[in-house]
Order: sequence, then structure tokens, then C-alpha cells
Amino acid sequence: MPDRQRYPTDLTDKQWALVEPFVRASHCGPQEVLHPRREVVNAILYIKRTGAQWRYMPHDLPDWRIVYHYFARWKKDGTWKKLNDELRREVRTREGHEEEPTAGILDSQSVKTMQEAETKGYDAGKKIKGRKRHLLVDVLGLLLVSWVSTADVQDRDGARKVLPVAAQQYPTLKKTWMDGGYSGERVQAVATKTGINVEVVKRSDQAKGFVLLPKRWIVERTFGWLNRQRRLSKDYERKESSSEAFIHISMIDLMLRRLA
Repeated sequence: MPDRQRYPTDLTDKQWALVEPFVRASHCGPQEVLHPRREVVNAILYIKRTGAQWRYMPHDLPDWRIVYHYFARWKKDGTWKKLNDELRREVRTREGHEEEPTAGILDSQSVKTMQEAETKGYDAGKKIKGRKRHLLVDVLGLLLVSWVSTADVQDRDGARKVLPVAAQQYPTLKKTWMDGGYSGERVQAVATKTGINVEVVKRSDQAKGFVLLPKRWIVERTFGWLNRQRRLSKDYERKESSSEAFIHISMIDLMLRRLA
């Protein structure tokens, strides 16, 4: 345990045991004796949960420059995604599912950005200027594929980007549910090419108010999980790749709490 007062976001010993093999395998940066990897991960989790700026890192955590260095390197070398994928397999197994998914749910969420964002667009439907998170999750709501784009990207174009990636990374994936925004020949063409059966779950024209739609609520719940993390309440990142990294980190944190 760290030699300081514990933050609620700190890893427990059991959680660190799950994370350690992945961050040890990433060879980058200063020596471990100067900057323990566990404390670096604790600092990143603190930023994710509180929404603090990097420069406002508490003084009893490692220097923000070191923490950001590791965050960026683990983003670049795929450490966050590898850890997300491994924890998802463990959660799925514990819940009685096969390690690899056979079905998923795709949806998007538009969020506002800060002025510093390098890319942004306007979602006319949601009346939001910012970015759009395209998420494909499994039937437990756990992340399979994420792609962050400008908010003006149509859902159909998001599907054309996400489905080929999903087919390559998850050969077992055979079915995906989507909402009416993904209807159209272009999505069906991509679905046929990738071998993933696409089913559009539409809201009834007679329905009024809130309606719980089959399968679609699963990905909506995932967006709800992400919104509880203050770093993701908006898109505070300059780069889209950093936004994707914090999505992975949020799901990693959620799964760690389930497993340990």
C-alpha cells in the first residue's frame, strides 16, 4: 500500500495484482524505484474519477508530468485496450458466458468539448457541438470497440468504421443490435461484408415518454456508467485518442471493482 492517506480511487492489493502484469510489461519511462507503477495508475484513476486537470494532481501523488507520460505511452502501445480485453474475458467467464462475444450492441453519444479540443463538430440532431462516442458493447455492457469522432459524423458512418474493426478483433461476433439511426443500405452492405448480422431495434411510433427497448438499454447503461466519471462528463481531451483511452480506463476500473 502507498505510504500516504488512501484515496477512494486507489487500487486494492487484489486489483493491483490484476493490473500489474500489463503495466510491468510496458517498458517506458523512469525507473520503477523513483516512480512506482502502482502509484502512477492510482494517479490516473484519480484524474479519471475527479475530472481534475493534470497540473492539479495532488502533491502526495507522483508528479503530473510523470503520470501523463505513462498515460500517453500506455495509450500509444495499446496497454489500456489489452487490459480492458483481458478483464472483460474474466468478467464474462465469471458471469457464465464464453470468453469471446457472439453478440453486441452499437450506439453513439454526443458530448460537448472544451475549447482546447483539436477536433469538434456539430450534431444537429442533439444540438451539441463537440465529439461523438461510438461504442460497441457485449450483452453485459462491457466495451468491445470504441471510436471517438467529431459530433457531425452520422451513426451510419460510425457503424461503417466500427463493424470492420469488430469483425477483425472478434471473429466470434455474429449479431449486433442497433437503433433506427443505423438503418440503410450502407450499414447493411458493411454487415454483409463483415459477416455480422445487424438487427435494428426501433421505437414504436405509438410509444410516449420513456420506453425500455430490448437490447438497446444495455449500451445506454454503459453510457450511464461513463457519465459518472467526471473526466467523461464532457470531452476534456485535446486529442480523440485520449478520449478513447479514458473510456477504456473507466471500463477497466468498473471491471476491477467487480472482480476484486
